[in-house]
Amino acid sequence: MYSQLWKFSRPHTIIGTSLSVVALWTIAIATNHSSISSTNPIQLLGTWIACLCGNIYIVGLNQLYDVEIDRVNKPDLPLASGGLSITQGKWIVGLTGILAIAIAAFLGSWLLATVLVSLVIGTAYSLPPIRFKQYPLLAAFCILTVRGCIVNLGLFLHFNRVLTGTDTIPPSIWVLTLFILVFTVAIAIFKDVPDLEGDRQYQIQTFTISLGKLNVFKLTRWAITAAYLGTILAGIWIAPTINVWFLVSSHLGLLGLLWWRSQDIDLEQKESIANFYQFIWKLFFFEYLLFPVACFGN
Repeated sequence: MYSQLWKFSRPHTIIGTSLSVVALWTIAIATNHSSISSTNPIQLLGTWIACLCGNIYIVGLNQLYDVEIDRVNKPDLPLASGGLSITQGKWIVGLTGILAIAIAAFLGSWLLATVLVSLVIGTAYSLPPIRFKQYPLLAAFCILTVRGCIVNLGLFLHFNRVLTGTDTIPPSIWVLTLFILVFTVAIAIFKDVPDLEGDRQYQIQTFTISLGKLNVFKLTRWAITAAYLGTILAGIWIAPTINVWFLVSSHLGLLGLLWWRSQDIDLEQKESIANFYQFIWKLFFFEYLLFPVACFGN
């Protein structure tokens, strides 16, 4: 049962959400020159739980309305495989949605706004008749809005208000947000490449169906390249507030790794495509590890 719940939560998104919460908390501490011992651990823990619940609500709702498609594209997912019943899935989605809102409301207005807007967009992404995921541009807009803007700006404003009582956003957060925004575009356009067969069968229009796998792959790689180069240039611009040498060297290293790894992908093999997609997520995870270090090292 627990393994099915773990699969239902889509672990790579859970890891991304967890890292973003801790990273933005860490950057808020570094920006305000606070000590970790002086912060409220309940705020960090509560924010993390609220965001995890919101994450599970969004990915769970998507699975509830994609059961037939997932039986073709992702047959190992709990609802598609029968590991969890539809009723169980509805209970999980309902409870996590309520918990996310309740915890966020208790902890602060910026967190509540972040959670509410994320849940509304996540619902519009999956729920008929709106179901933005049917339209490539709207689907990408939903993902980049939540992951790229709302999470980074909303969580930082929440932590900053907890620490200082102010609502300011420093240049370093705008740089991180820019990186995540562009990187999320890459994730949004590449995520459907492994799911071509099921999406075509159920008439879900995606960039992969419209442009072809090769063009989507190239577009993804260049989008990530732009994210790294843009962050390097922006990091140089805000050099007094960040360890620019660490930022430049680490991002150039990961950019080189991306191009090296991309030489091995076989676009005719679903497993190879899926492995590259998971590699992209790992690069995404690394940003939330590296950027706080750069902020602390200034």
